[in-house]
Amino acid sequence: MTITYGLEPDLRAEDFAQVLQASGLAARRPSDMARLEAMLRGAQIIVTARADGRLVGVARSITDWAYCLYCSDLCVNDAYQGRGIGKALLTHTAQAAPVVKTCLLLSAPGAVSFYAAAGFRRHEGAFVFAQRD
Repeated sequence: MTITYGLEPDLRAEDFAQVLQASGLAARRPSDMARLEAMLRGAQIIVTARADGRLVGVARSITDWAYCLYCSDLCVNDAYQGRGIGKALLTHTAQAAPVVKTCLLLSAPGAVSFYAAAGFRRHEGAFVFAQRD
């Protein structure tokens, strides 16, 4: 099995939804296809992982291209987790914005151990200042 990574700015909402579902992240994301489409079109960086052509992972990020990059979604199909795909998606994301000073994300509660094991530095000062349904 060969995993390939690439920038896919035109990723289809239906394909994104399938990876969200297969990763378990769908429970924390909207199911409305129009909103998923808007999320994709509003992102500046979409990195995908494909196993022999099949979409198995997505990292979706927004950035100002200078100071900050925020990875809003990192999802890997459950059947492909534990193979370094998530970490590689984040590496490719950072490489897509090489002059950005800080790359960050907020972890889903069940994924905290993944980020710790991957060697990422935890930031204790993250806050949600608005959240809507």
